[in-house]
Amino acid sequence: MRYGFVKVCAATPKIKVADADYNTTNIISAINKGVDGGAQIIVFPELCVCGYSCGDLFFQTTLLNAVEQSLLSIKKSTNGIKSLIFVGAPIRRTDRLYNCAIAISNGAILGVVPKSHICNDYESRYFSTEIINETIELCGDRVAFGNNILFNDVNDDNISVGVEIGDDLILPQSTSIRLLQGGATIIVNPSANCSTIGSNEFIKTIIKAQSAKLFCGYVHCEAGDGESSTDFVYSGNNLIYENGKLIAEAQPFSNGLLYGEIDVDLLTHKRIKRSKFLFGSNDISNQFCKVRCDIFKDKSDIERQFNQFPFVPQNNEKLISRAKYILNAQAAGLAGRLSHINCKKVIIGVSGGLDSSLALLVARRAFINLNLPLDGIIAITMPGFGTTLRTKSNSLELIRNIGAIERVIPITDSVLQHFKDIGHSPDNFDTTYENAQARMRTLILMDVANQCGGIVVGTGDLSELALGWATYNGDHMSMYGVNASIPKTLIRHLIKVEADEIGGKLKDILYDVLSTEISPELLPPDARGKIAQKTEELVGPYELCDFFIYNAIGCCFAPEKIIYMASVAFKGKYDVETIKKWLKNFYRRFFSQQFKRSCLPDGVTVGSICFSPRGGWQMPSDAQVMLWLKWADNN
Repeated sequence: MRYGFVKVCAATPKIKVADADYNTTNIISAINKGVDGGAQIIVFPELCVCGYSCGDLFFQTTLLNAVEQSLLSIKKSTNGIKSLIFVGAPIRRTDRLYNCAIAISNGAILGVVPKSHICNDYESRYFSTEIINETIELCGDRVAFGNNILFNDVNDDNISVGVEIGDDLILPQSTSIRLLQGGATIIVNPSANCSTIGSNEFIKTIIKAQSAKLFCGYVHCEAGDGESSTDFVYSGNNLIYENGKLIAEAQPFSNGLLYGEIDVDLLTHKRIKRSKFLFGSNDISNQFCKVRCDIFKDKSDIERQFNQFPFVPQNNEKLISRAKYILNAQAAGLAGRLSHINCKKVIIGVSGGLDSSLALLVARRAFINLNLPLDGIIAITMPGFGTTLRTKSNSLELIRNIGAIERVIPITDSVLQHFKDIGHSPDNFDTTYENAQARMRTLILMDVANQCGGIVVGTGDLSELALGWATYNGDHMSMYGVNASIPKTLIRHLIKVEADEIGGKLKDILYDVLSTEISPELLPPDARGKIAQKTEELVGPYELCDFFIYNAIGCCFAPEKIIYMASVAFKGKYDVETIKKWLKNFYRRFFSQQFKRSCLPDGVTVGSICFSPRGGWQMPSDAQVMLWLKWADNN
């Protein structure tokens, strides 16, 4: 395991019904291929050693003897192989027959897990569910037998593997719920469901929900080609899920090996945050037999890919749907606040940039939802020392085409007077020079709000709040923040979706806003009148910042893991040293700027990460960053 990832494999070999020798040869071959592919956990289908569809042949002593010989051969073939392997076979115990998953590793049988629930007449004809947890002898090994077994890696207690078989999954109180309470982070399911119309989608729905609900990895391995086609077919519907996310899926009716990497680090983090909800008073870990196994295998490479934009859905249809939901949520939050205080006016500072454009669009939606006239939106553009013709023009055009009240209030004279009052040279382009402008704009917005009986709508976004890229008691402050939980990389898509929906002249203006360089425009333009102060040159690329927010704050990953993930996600765009540089900058700013997040105004939360001090993010303002910087350097 490296960086918390465990490589798993669902292997469906071609079999012949009741031909244990043939099946054993193919199972051993698949094990070797899986090991060569780097798999640390390999799962085979239910009853694969002899075939699920043997029927009354399960009663034949000849078949059962052959199965035991096959298990012995499979066991011996794993000498020197540390991977944890699960094969399905019928196992005799005194006067009963059980449908079992046999765990094998490094030339030994580690445990036998019988199926807990029989949900169809076919299996109930042959197999018992009257299970006594005990120790049995199988193929020369004394091993645990029962449904109370977990297989724990000796190197990492977070890797705990539990087994449920076939229909154990679909019961209202599925076996995996109990396995979770025992501490399992990965569930494997050797299965043999016959394939009918809609059955594969049904299984996917169940596993997606189960893995999300239990914060677990799930490896589902189905029987495939070779099972009897007398009445049914078996599709090899192999699936690998992680916390509700589909990691890998096999093509139906295609036997073979399906690989995926499960992030146990992520699962552990989510469980720590939700432990009271997940376990409550039902922590029954002491009731499980925990078999120790050494499946650790340090890999020099990880095949899993990572999304450069974790806040942005990769599927365009899903992206549009998500964007519309978020826009509606933002508008609903603002509309709710206006209704509560019986207010019919909002004041927004419009700069011609992304954040203020989105806030203006959200206000438009909120007013339409409340059946309020759009002239209740008072949009103020406040040109200063760094304002360019392009952003000023876009601001005015946007306000006019929205239908809001347009006000232009230049701040240059006011700020120059302020510099004179405090004895600051206007030629000194320092922090005072910049922040005085931001605070002057906020003063104007607040006073106009008092003047007209409205509220100031804040425009700052999640990325800026993480970096502290806001002037304290300047653009940092408002009466309601509509963008506070929206990252910069997502804002672009929200504006584009709204622009496409509205169309016309407004769409053209918004598209030009989308192509404008991100800048607070607090420093004078260059000689050509273009934006000189470029935010991403100062705080880092926002695509990296948002990647860090999602993984460092949302998932609580360690710096070295984030550097690795970013180097994979942005391969060819940023080298490791560049990623490390901006990650360290991110941590420095995130820790040093907490005091700004500790007193944020109200604002709607629409995503999984929020910096509201009222429960979204709680952190002392004087917390030390050195530990994170140290681990970033140790990468």
